[in-house]
Amino acid sequence: MDHKKDKHKFSNHNPTIATILSILFAGLGQLYNRRFLKGTIFIILELAFLTTLLDSINYGLWGLRTLGTIPGTDHSIRLLVFGVLALIASILLLALYVFNVLDARNQAIKLKDGWKAKGFKDTIIDFYDSAFPYLMTVPGLLLMIFVVIFPLMFSILLAFTNYTLYNSPPRNLVDWVGFQNFIELVSVPIWQDTFISVLAWTIVWTVVATTLQIAVGLFLALIVNDPRIKFKKLIRTIFILPWAVPAFVTILIFSAMFNDDFGAINRDIIIPLLGGDGIPWLSEPFYARTAVILIQTWLGFPFIFALFTGVLQSISKDWYEAADVDGGSRLQKFRFITFPHIMFATAPLLIMQYAQNFNNFNIIYLFNEGGPPVRGQNAGGTDILISWVYKLTFETNNYAMAAVISLIMGLIISGFAFYQFRQTKSFKEEGEL
Repeated sequence: MDHKKDKHKFSNHNPTIATILSILFAGLGQLYNRRFLKGTIFIILELAFLTTLLDSINYGLWGLRTLGTIPGTDHSIRLLVFGVLALIASILLLALYVFNVLDARNQAIKLKDGWKAKGFKDTIIDFYDSAFPYLMTVPGLLLMIFVVIFPLMFSILLAFTNYTLYNSPPRNLVDWVGFQNFIELVSVPIWQDTFISVLAWTIVWTVVATTLQIAVGLFLALIVNDPRIKFKKLIRTIFILPWAVPAFVTILIFSAMFNDDFGAINRDIIIPLLGGDGIPWLSEPFYARTAVILIQTWLGFPFIFALFTGVLQSISKDWYEAADVDGGSRLQKFRFITFPHIMFATAPLLIMQYAQNFNNFNIIYLFNEGGPPVRGQNAGGTDILISWVYKLTFETNNYAMAAVISLIMGLIISGFAFYQFRQTKSFKEEGEL
């Protein structure tokens, strides 16, 4: 009887009115639906926004549009920061406002169809049960906004300005220049030559260094996993030792060993065997690049070795016995059993190795600070994109061009990782295999 009474009570309830009221002012639609607690919360939130945040957001958006109008008074970069924060806040508030409108409309439709609202206690319990996962993720979401999204948006916007050492605020104003930086990167000779050279070397470095460390790790894992090998635990411990030493310590030691004048490699190995003055490891780009690839192989193979060793031990021996019965050779067993199993289990981690080496700043900078210098370019012979960005930011203060290159790097890494993750079966559902 009560259900019929409630249904008759809301039979003339109009969802359109609830929607319009929520658009006019957050919470009014909920009050129209007689959801007084929810409506009051939305009204309080909008009043708080109008009285405390509206002026700040307007100021931030103005600064984002103009980057200041009075040199010496307006700080363009500070205005850009406030503008990005205002833009993020506006997006969050717009999402909340849209939720308010949809909530009022959907609830009005349910009331018109005879839905009976629960009591206060039951409503709180249902809200807790349904919203608990979201409440737990809110701190992580806020942290991601300020640690990831905010710096990313700031860098992207900075790429479309002319922010350099020569027009730094507050003495000068920074201006929006559109795609001018991108055009200069591929049209001005010094930028074009440097960008093409550094990009090509970055790709070569990523592919060669990562593939070599994977190949060495796989080769050693296969040897140690052979049943005929004795003292497996001792050998595994020895091979993992380079991983236990901090990478920056290893890089600095190798930097001294590869030194052209007093390095042990030239003094104790190259010169006694080949004579002459040794190999110019630090002064010729080709040899410097060869050295950093060898060092990265030394630093990277222990992790790959440990990873592959664990995977190899998980492969069933029955498969190999069946292959022996069928007359399979060692190469065929590796090709059709070992290698597919390893790739299936480790493909995402191997992809991450490529992405990590693409942005491997430590080895490039600690070994030779990206050197040696190259004539006609503003980057060193071993500089990859990330180390070039560092130099543009902290040495020549060309912040806008550094942001442009960072944006290009992000697009390259994102595209490569997205494509590779879509191709690997490790990220497919079990039923799709």
